[in-house]
Amino acid sequence: MSAMSVRMLGAAGLLVSCLSAHPALPAAAIDPAEALARSEAAIGNALGDHRLQLADGSTLALSGLWGRPLVLSLVYTGCSTVCPTATETLKLSVAQARRALGAESFQVLTLGFDARNDTPQRMRAFAIDHDIDGDPLWHVASASPAVLSALMDEVGFSYEGAAGGFDHVSQTTIIDTAGRVYRQVYGDDFPLPVLVEPLKELVFGTTAAAFTPSALADRLRFLCTVYDPKLGRYRTDYGIYMGMGAGAISLVLMGWVVVRMWRASRRAERVRA
Repeated sequence: MSAMSVRMLGAAGLLVSCLSAHPALPAAAIDPAEALARSEAAIGNALGDHRLQLADGSTLALSGLWGRPLVLSLVYTGCSTVCPTATETLKLSVAQARRALGAESFQVLTLGFDARNDTPQRMRAFAIDHDIDGDPLWHVASASPAVLSALMDEVGFSYEGAAGGFDHVSQTTIIDTAGRVYRQVYGDDFPLPVLVEPLKELVFGTTAAAFTPSALADRLRFLCTVYDPKLGRYRTDYGIYMGMGAGAISLVLMGWVVVRMWRASRRAERVRA
């Protein structure tokens, strides 16, 4: 089984590499450049209201997850290398993101894309193996071939059958509150900020132009929630709050001085008159 990983290399751009756990297997049938282009072109796509089957056998309408950002991870349960690693990386990243953004700030969906073998029973076993079955905001599901075909096209997910499994893009898709593709995250072991930064934008609504107290509070939380590379996690930078507070006090004092000088000037003019 092999999977393509796309990683950001600073200003140098994107590097697409094919990682294989079995060197004897034939080369992947997926063209990396085409797969990347297809994935990025999906940004902005609206997802259909697909019907999914949860691991407990119940049905879930995809639209039922709208209203909060959604992290979509496509896996197949027969994978023994990339999909388990990607799921473990995602689990750790989700835990850190929730500490920074709020416990109920977004949802996660792990969906099996092998329609023939990723049954609800196998998806449930996958969830138990990775200890994500007890999270009420982490949904584990399978779907019919028709639904999977449509959904994978909407999110720009590429895969091909290969000896012993699949070649596929190691891709996690972030979906906004209205059900549109917002960002793609590549690789099975991605840096924490790659996932959290776009979620932070969606959770705190940085594109909103409202000047309500709630919107302003979210804007402050966005500015003051920062990644600490030394700690390897997000934290609230109270120094930014203090700096903003000091700036506000300085403006108030400056305004007070200007008003006092203006009033003194007016009194002097009246005396001279």
